[in-house]
Amino acid sequence: MSVKIVSVAKQLPKYTRPTKEIIPWVKLWMSQQEERFQRKVIKLFENAGVDRRYSIMDAEEVFAKTSFEEKNDIYVREVKKLAEESLKKSLEKAVLKASDIDYIITVSCTGIMIPSVDAYLINSLEMRQDIVRLPVTEMGCAAGISGMIYAKKFLESNPNKRAAVIAVESPTATFQLDDFSMVNIVSAAIFGDGAATVILSSHEDDQGPKILDEAMYHFYDATHMMGFKLVNTGLQMILDKSVPETISNHFPNIIHPFLERNHLTIEEIDHLIFHPGGKKIVQTVEDLFGSLGKNIDDTKEVLRLYGNMSSATVLYVLERFMNGERKEGEKGVMLSFGPGFSAQRILIEW
Repeated sequence: MSVKIVSVAKQLPKYTRPTKEIIPWVKLWMSQQEERFQRKVIKLFENAGVDRRYSIMDAEEVFAKTSFEEKNDIYVREVKKLAEESLKKSLEKAVLKASDIDYIITVSCTGIMIPSVDAYLINSLEMRQDIVRLPVTEMGCAAGISGMIYAKKFLESNPNKRAAVIAVESPTATFQLDDFSMVNIVSAAIFGDGAATVILSSHEDDQGPKILDEAMYHFYDATHMMGFKLVNTGLQMILDKSVPETISNHFPNIIHPFLERNHLTIEEIDHLIFHPGGKKIVQTVEDLFGSLGKNIDDTKEVLRLYGNMSSATVLYVLERFMNGERKEGEKGVMLSFGPGFSAQRILIEW
């Protein structure tokens, strides 16, 4: 019995602007800052590798002096819509009904809501009343793959079942208007909003690439590197500048033993389906992977088109591979990093 990836579908929020149209808003935001610092910030936005981003709110709301409660209310209202639309699209691709899903995992770290978004989906789509729920909050950018790992574990133990993993994020809801730190600025330059749903199955008749293996890798003494701090104005980003170097130093331990236990080498991997955390992280992994004659062009393209949408982003990269022409036997490694600090990996075969 194997677990297969049946479909992936994304859903973008209604507001979108190219980066060049966001620059005037950034300049207005930075107007009271020292001129040299302003130039540095504008250059950072221009060189972030993000040409366009999408948001659950327009620029006026993003840069408005609103409370945490007001921003979180927008998050709650809009992520329910995004999650539902992405799930419906993924079900349509797989030619399934909402009642065909036995296990629902929702992942989001950019807002707070109880009940979690899966409860609303069960009601709005009239999903099964005995569906198994798992909301995941605190795993950040890694949660898209984490959710798939949890789904695989469930499906391995339950033949002829299906699981939906829905990642829905709004990093723009966490933007801190009065915070002029480089962490807040870098976050604003690279992040965007979005949702995606992946459906996995242990049904014999369902088609799609097989998940051969999965694993998590946890870094010691690195809890300070990435996450959020809950402050009076909302969720304040934590992002250590050492993240790219740490990834580079650990990359051999993350990749090679995982492949070796599957009797594979990195040379035998056709595709790296990598979460684009930001330009520096992408460059770090491209240097490591590119030396083997591989590319991460799809990862770079997702960053360029949408920005980093936290947990949902790697599913956008996966969708590009699912929509493309793949030969039987081609293998890929899904890889993402998140708070903890941790790396999540999935090995798939078409």
